[in-house]
Amino acid sequence: MQFGRTYEEFEVGAVYKHWPGKTVTEYDDHLFCLLTMNHHPLHMDSNYAEKTTDFGKNVVVGNYIYSLLLGMSVPDVSGKAIANLEVESLKHIAPTFHGDTIYGETTVLDKTPSKSKSDRGIVYVETKGYKQDGTVVCVFRRKVMVPTETYIKERGGEQPGRPTPAK
Repeated sequence: MQFGRTYEEFEVGAVYKHWPGKTVTEYDDHLFCLLTMNHHPLHMDSNYAEKTTDFGKNVVVGNYIYSLLLGMSVPDVSGKAIANLEVESLKHIAPTFHGDTIYGETTVLDKTPSKSKSDRGIVYVETKGYKQDGTVVCVFRRKVMVPTETYIKERGGEQPGRPTPAK
């Protein structure tokens, strides 16, 4: 299984479709809200959401959807990253509800060699998340510092910290 890419492996215009998707449950949403101290009743109180919002039901907190998509992209984009440098933009396009399934895909917009170190580069990507019906729910752009093949070789290969099984 591939886990991230080196700088040389990224091609401008490439699209990575992240698999599998994730069906968002009420538990997922409430746990994320509790962990991040977001107690807005739109996310936590179904009576409030039903009686006072345009949606008539709880809306999944947008930053959970962003975090989910970011995580989905790791095997394709940032699994080998040295650093996530910047989230340039984050747009919540449409609401997500409990029971919706989220899928994601990332497009490589640009790549630039590092100006200060020759063993790494910056990859600029856009990730889109969409529901089971194709509705786009979240779009974000970010810059990721990734290693070159030289960086990987100089540090012992793909998984230098992985222990060797005893024989």
